[in-house]
Amino acid sequence: MNITYNEAAKALNAAAEKAKSLNIPVSLAVVDTGGHLVAFARLDSVYGVIEFALKKARTAVMFGVDSEVMGTIVAGADVHGYGMLNTNDGLLTIAGGVLIKNKEGNIIGAIASSGGSPEQDKEIASAGNVVLS
Repeated sequence: MNITYNEAAKALNAAAEKAKSLNIPVSLAVVDTGGHLVAFARLDSVYGVIEFALKKARTAVMFGVDSEVMGTIVAGADVHGYGMLNTNDGLLTIAGGVLIKNKEGNIIGAIASSGGSPEQDKEIASAGNVVLS
C-alpha cells in the first residue's frame, strides 16, 4: 500500500507547522514506497536543500530504515560505502528522512526535512509521521 495524496498533505502540513514553530526554513518532501514524490513544500529554505530533502526521503523508503540508520550502515561498510552512497542517483544518509507507516505498521512512504541541523530535521520530519500513526 502507498501513501495517498491526502495522507501526504496531512503529513507535510504537520511537519511544516513544526518547522514554523521552530522558526527554521526547510524543504519538506513526502515520497511513496517507490520513492516517487507525492508532496513537497519549500518553506523559505535555500535552494540547495530541496534535493537533500528528496534524497533523505528516498533513502529511508528504499532501505526501510530512517536515513540516519542507513548512514550508520554505510559508515560500517568501509571501502564499499562509496558505492553504496552513489547508488540510486545518490543517497543522503544523515538524519531527517523518516519512514511513514500506517496503523498496521506497514511502510507506506517517507517524509524528510532539510535546512536545519540533523537533529532539527529529524524532529520536523517526525512531526509529519506522528499524524498518520
